[in-house]
Amino acid sequence: MKDFPLAPHESIDLHEVLNFKTLCVAKSKLMQGMVFDKELKTLMQKDVEQSTQAINELKAVYERAPFQAPVPESKPAPILN
Repeated sequence: MKDFPLAPHESIDLHEVLNFKTLCVAKSKLMQGMVFDKELKTLMQKDVEQSTQAINELKAVYERAPFQAPVPESKPAPILN
C-alpha cells in the first residue's frame, strides 16, 4: 500500500489533535505535583505515557502533511516530588 499525502483539511485537523495531546501531557505532568493520592498519581502517569506514545504515532502520520508546522517536544520538564 502506497502512502498518500494528507489533504490540507486533514493536516489541519491532525495538527489540532497534536497540539491538544501535547497540552494534555503538559497539564497531567504539572498536576502530578499537586496530587497526593498515590492511585490518582499513578493513573496520571499512565496517561502521560500513553499520550506521549500517541503523539509519537501521530507525528509519523503528520510527516505526510502537505504543509507542516513544528510539533512541540512531548517531554515536559520533570516535576520534582
